[in-house]
Amino acid sequence: MLNKTVKQLSIATATVGLATLGVTFGNTQTANAAAIRSGFNSNTLPRNDDGSTSLVSMGFDINFGSFISDQLYINNNGNVTFDQNLFTFTPFNLTNTTRQIIAPFFADVDTRGPGDPVTYGTDIVDGRDAFGVNWINVAHYFQSVPLNSFQLVLIDRSDTGVGNFDFEFNYNEILWESGEASGGNSQGLGGESARVGFSNGTGDPGTFFELPGSGVNGAFIDGGSSALVSNSLNSNVLGRYKFSVRDGKVVTSVPEPASILVLLALSALGTTFLKRKQNEKV
Repeated sequence: MLNKTVKQLSIATATVGLATLGVTFGNTQTANAAAIRSGFNSNTLPRNDDGSTSLVSMGFDINFGSFISDQLYINNNGNVTFDQNLFTFTPFNLTNTTRQIIAPFFADVDTRGPGDPVTYGTDIVDGRDAFGVNWINVAHYFQSVPLNSFQLVLIDRSDTGVGNFDFEFNYNEILWESGEASGGNSQGLGGESARVGFSNGTGDPGTFFELPGSGVNGAFIDGGSSALVSNSLNSNVLGRYKFSVRDGKVVTSVPEPASILVLLALSALGTTFLKRKQNEKV
């Protein structure tokens, strides 16, 4: 049985709070390159539903504007947070939250079945220290299939300034978008769809972002209008979305005109949507 509180929210997609980012569709991307990086698997979050780690060290400091930290919480439901654990399983709008969060795929992940648990750890990317979290072959609540595979990688860029860092959202396969407690069906489709983005919790301009397609049914699924595996951002590898943070601010890129048109079209898909926010499962 599922308990839920219903309230009205509006979807803010594409460019809210951040200069427009150029999501490139096709063109010169390396379509056959695997977006998910190897490694980052020295530690395991035990199989769970809606669980989280205690504070975990990244091995380097990051300056995200509202805070400087070398630690974070890894939450089973497709995100990391810096202020406290996040047990919420239905994704909320990342453009108006006070939470300090980076979310490669905020949705109701359930690792109690035959898929794989969440793994994490340190490694090296292009000669730089890095910390990554793997959600590889993870299912949605309350099912064991289909499975999604995605990853978050934070890369130390203190070579450019104290606390500077890059972070990547990497995707190899996205077959579901929601859990059954979030209104999805047994295949993980429909309901309260996944959200992708970040916020440092202040609400100040330039400190939050949601990828176009967040909260839109079917958008992020393989073959969807904003399929995560078929597009990229600041990378020539399909399925990789890269952000750079310098002096606590996210550095944006200027999109090509065609990308602007795509962003505007995607934004129009989600102007208003009935959203539900859950607090517990029974």
